[in-house]
Amino acid sequence: MRLSPEAGVPARAAEVSARAAEVPARAAEVPAREAEVSAREAEVLALLGERCTNAEIAQRLFISVRTVESHVSSLLRKYGVASRRALAAHAATVVVAPTTPRPDGGIVGLPLPRSAFVGRLPERESLSGALAEARLVTLVGPGGVGKTRLAVELVAEIAPRFADGGAFVDLVPVRDHFVAPAVAAVLGVTPAPSQPLIEAIKSELGPRRSLLVMDNCEHLLDAVAAFAEEILSGCPGVTVLATSRERLAVPGERVIGVLPLAEPEARALFDERARAAGAVLSGDPAAVGELCTGLDNMPLAIEIAAARSVSLGPAGLLAAFTDPLRMLSGARGVDPRHGSLRAVLSWSCELLEQTEKSLFRRLSIFAGGFDLESAMRVSGLRDLAETADLLGRLVDKSLVTHDRGPNRWRLLGTVRAYAREHLAVDPDRGDVFGRYLDWAASTAVELVERLTDRWRDDYDLVADDLHAALLGYVGGSGPVPHQLARALGRLTYARRFLAAALGYYRRAAALAPDAATAAQDLRSAADCALIGTEPGERVVELLLACADRAGEGGDGNTRAIALSRVVELVNRFEGRIASDMSHERLTGLLDRAQAAGDETDPEVAAAVAIARVWHANGRRFCPEPKLAVVAEQAARRSGDPVLMSAALDALGGVAARAGRASEARRIGTQRFALLDRLDRTDPRAAPEIEDTFHVAATVAFRTGDLPGALDVAWRMVDDDLLGNRSYRSVGTLVPALVLSGELGESLSQAEAMWDGWQRVGRPPTGDVVGAAAFAMLACGLQGDRAGLLRWQERLIGSTRAAGIDVARLASVAFAECRIAIHLGDFTNAVQLVEQSFADFPGFRYETYARAVGAELAVAAGLPDAARWLVRAEETINDNAWAIACLGRARGRLTRDSHALEAASTDWERLGARIEYACTLGLLPGHEVEAQARLAALGLVTLGH
Repeated sequence: MRLSPEAGVPARAAEVSARAAEVPARAAEVPAREAEVSAREAEVLALLGERCTNAEIAQRLFISVRTVESHVSSLLRKYGVASRRALAAHAATVVVAPTTPRPDGGIVGLPLPRSAFVGRLPERESLSGALAEARLVTLVGPGGVGKTRLAVELVAEIAPRFADGGAFVDLVPVRDHFVAPAVAAVLGVTPAPSQPLIEAIKSELGPRRSLLVMDNCEHLLDAVAAFAEEILSGCPGVTVLATSRERLAVPGERVIGVLPLAEPEARALFDERARAAGAVLSGDPAAVGELCTGLDNMPLAIEIAAARSVSLGPAGLLAAFTDPLRMLSGARGVDPRHGSLRAVLSWSCELLEQTEKSLFRRLSIFAGGFDLESAMRVSGLRDLAETADLLGRLVDKSLVTHDRGPNRWRLLGTVRAYAREHLAVDPDRGDVFGRYLDWAASTAVELVERLTDRWRDDYDLVADDLHAALLGYVGGSGPVPHQLARALGRLTYARRFLAAALGYYRRAAALAPDAATAAQDLRSAADCALIGTEPGERVVELLLACADRAGEGGDGNTRAIALSRVVELVNRFEGRIASDMSHERLTGLLDRAQAAGDETDPEVAAAVAIARVWHANGRRFCPEPKLAVVAEQAARRSGDPVLMSAALDALGGVAARAGRASEARRIGTQRFALLDRLDRTDPRAAPEIEDTFHVAATVAFRTGDLPGALDVAWRMVDDDLLGNRSYRSVGTLVPALVLSGELGESLSQAEAMWDGWQRVGRPPTGDVVGAAAFAMLACGLQGDRAGLLRWQERLIGSTRAAGIDVARLASVAFAECRIAIHLGDFTNAVQLVEQSFADFPGFRYETYARAVGAELAVAAGLPDAARWLVRAEETINDNAWAIACLGRARGRLTRDSHALEAASTDWERLGARIEYACTLGLLPGHEVEAQARLAALGLVTLGH
């Protein structure tokens, strides 16, 4: 195996590898096999190759002799050699590599150490044991004591315990209410439009065995504590390791105190860091010991001092430490150890040149990391060369560190806090913040311009600073803060943080330089609210506010479009908006829209025409046929794909209500083709994208195209806007899975859908009710009576609360009739058949209900079964599933095996595996095959 210095193994192991070519040929004859080893085992093996004793290895690596013995035993076993001598000989012939995490495992975001780790054996052993026993462990200690480095070192060592990996989240740049987004960014989680971010994270982690490291929690104690409790209660396999200056005070928390280094370790740390900085130590251990003691053996203070030892040496450092600036440690109420750290930082800062001091203070404005150009722009320096020179000096003196690669830097949290104190009293701080705001605004705008390119990683790098710049602005309206707020709205929407996007657009409206500009921001806010988790009334409020501000600004067209949009949405998306606006009030809004706008403007004309389509009949979700044609023509003249999609939806709705499923599907296909023209980074397009998928699934169901419905459903689930945990998307997937015979997967998805819908707390939509009915059907087909009752109770409870009559739902009628056929329970057959032919308000499942109702009449031997069959055949001519069902019912009624064989062929072509197997069971000689197929699909009982 191979080991690279970047893997965190000391350079000595690499040196051993370099000598491998010089080893005599006899070394190659050592009978050792290939093996995967940990980073610590690689260190031990390298030192064995140098013929070190166990005691020498323990001293070199700052571990116990017993631990060395354990590693040696492990290496003997892994390499399959019999003696320590053979192991030492083998060490000189190979380049070893620690076991690497699986591609889907590992601790994401774990920092890569760039220096050797010194000491901390008791803490490491204590922490390792605590993580084996407790699910929440917090490393507590003062700033600069080394909590993060200890966590990183141990996590790298124990990562194999967590089979599903985990994540390391640095909370230094994070503020209240942004803990979950920080974790989501590291995990790569994107929430669904209707899903709280914490639920998306919990769903991602699930029950898997993983480790979540929350680093630097002290400024977010309440937020992190609440987040940790949510994760621990909802994700039984997750262990949380936190580092903080205070405990989180969460029940079950195990606290491990991290104290300053022991004296020998402190001296060793100083020596190691000083050598790394290029210092030639004079061999004065007493001076080093005194210096470390004066620094309270605090690792950060020692490292800063060691960096200066290149020019001063230990004695010079000790002399400098007697400077009066050390008196800062005497401040009242300050922990003495923090005071010592402050003294070192103050002294270190005083040793800087004035230009270095200025840059050091000004860099503290950054909440996260920065690149060279950003540092130059915000600090006010003249050019990149000057900035690079000064920045390099600060890096050399350990006041600035690298962040996420060689071309980005940051100030450590305690160092930044110290520098920020000095910036606060700097007379130029106003100019610094002004440049910071300008930089943030221009950076955000540049990212918006790159939304079609690779932008996301660059946004994630600067997101905390863009937010901090806007948050820090306390003035009134202005072009720069408005520009930043609007760009952040677009960026966070494109990043799929919909709640944040809504907030930024509303902030942009408040900062807008004029009323007309504010109206545009309010329109974007309304679009974010419509696709997000906000109640429908909030959408209407934002659109009405948009109209008012547009009126104040003299923008009649924007006012007309906003008012028309209110009328359209209330009538078109009744379930989503759930508005109690009267028809009369909506008529008034439409009249005001027509009066405000210039209908010679194509966009205005199309928006008003679309509103008229949905309003003319005086009933919700009932487009007027002739006006739908007019609206579609107007939308095409506008050339706007968003308006064209909305107009096509009206046309499709007309066809659907008239029972013309094929025409509705054709129109839906035209609408689906517009998806590529809709800008997925623009909130205005979001409602059309979501509804296009929903309608495509509906028309696929309506025509009995199961493969098509399943394809659309999976595309909805996988779509980054609709989200793979959206209850509406999953609500479409569940029926498609059941009809295709994937019962286990359908029930798993149904549970996820139900949980997601309950968390949102909205009235049940057709997707939720339909999915619940099909989950009930899946349980019935499996013979799971407990599950069947559970889903029945859920259906009744949710629909009753919303004032919905279950008896008038086609999905419920279909499920109950199909269960009765499968179980051979014909007790309520007459009532169920009559219910299946009711006048249903929906469009997806009424043909399914009538077809299976007619088959139930045949299976139950009802005297008027033939009449029901004829009635169904007269109304169903464009649904492939229903036609196959009626063919089977006709074959059962007339005992026509040819009809049954034709039906089985139809089922097979549709991919309806359960129906295919059930039809085989009706054919003489195929009963055994049918039972085997049903059993393989999870169905044990076969009724009549």
